[in-house]
Amino acid sequence: MVDQVFILEWLRYAMGDLLAARHMIEDMHPKQTEISAWHCQQCAEKALKAFLVANDIDPPKTHDLEKLNCFCQNIDDVFTEIQNDCQKINPYSEASHYPDGIAVDEIIAKTLVGRAQKVYDFCVSRINLLPQEETKG
Repeated sequence: MVDQVFILEWLRYAMGDLLAARHMIEDMHPKQTEISAWHCQQCAEKALKAFLVANDIDPPKTHDLEKLNCFCQNIDDVFTEIQNDCQKINPYSEASHYPDGIAVDEIIAKTLVGRAQKVYDFCVSRINLLPQEETKG
């Protein structure tokens, strides 16, 4: 039996990362573009893992969005629709964390936020949660 509360927790954490990513480039001065990029990767990772959990699969211990998306594609081949987004976000799991990593300007950060939002929304749309009263029986 799939634990819907656990799925919702994965999604809540994913949304928290998305909100943080957006805040880092919209509200902070100076803009924290590298941190925003990292939060975008974290959002996508947690959304993909929420989909796996919703399908009764323990998510693998990886930050690799392309691998996670492949696992999702094995369940639902429509996940090919976000393959490019996962590929574009993927490098920011660690490479944007360090001074010798990937440089992230405001345009890149805003693009990543849009891609992370797309991955999040897509995953949510593919997760079938029953209304609470239907899950009690």
